[in-house]
Amino acid sequence: MAGRPTAILFDLDGTLVDSEPGIRASAEAALAALGHEPIDFSIAELIGPPLEEVMTAFLKRFGDDRVAEAVLAYREHYGAEGYRATEFYPGVSAMLAQFAGLPLYVATSKRTVFARRILEHLEQAAAFEGIYGSEPDGALDNKAALIADVLKRHDLAAHRCLMVGDRRQDVLGAQANGVPTVGVLWGYGDRDELETAGARWIISRPSELVDIASDPSGGGLHRPMV
Repeated sequence: MAGRPTAILFDLDGTLVDSEPGIRASAEAALAALGHEPIDFSIAELIGPPLEEVMTAFLKRFGDDRVAEAVLAYREHYGAEGYRATEFYPGVSAMLAQFAGLPLYVATSKRTVFARRILEHLEQAAAFEGIYGSEPDGALDNKAALIADVLKRHDLAAHRCLMVGDRRQDVLGAQANGVPTVGVLWGYGDRDELETAGARWIISRPSELVDIASDPSGGGLHRPMV
């Protein structure tokens, strides 16, 4: 990417916010609603892929194919209770304040209504030009399709943007659209996942994103690809 970015797209879960407590509670509530006992799962299994894929994998352990019912139960619980257990990661609010005047967008696999509800609850919805996620018709469940939609809606030049996320889906979805990627290590993915996916930069603190946006060619940052 030549020059400073003209816009930044952010994943939500694991990138801006720590939503593990609420997501875990809602997943357990969904399984209970279908008559299943809680199961052991890592939060990385749950955050990143579309919810339908996650529930398909979870229910397979019980020989159960009621994915639509599980997804509905999850979303009912999350919309009523789960989202309230979400908090910004340390340093994220200060980072967003540094980007005042630069268009910021959210591109998340979470339903748009929940993403907006979370950011309104945290009093940061106004920091973003647009908040976008999956929709009931399933058209934007794929991260690449979602990012493409954001770029088109706002007439953004892909090569002049950054996509910031913590999972391989964020990196691969951005790459499919020609958007340079920043992987973050404070979320639910790890360095190996982000490097394998091909993140251009990998950072461990929100303040490092401010450095990248100020000088994309600067040194002192973790960059597995150039």
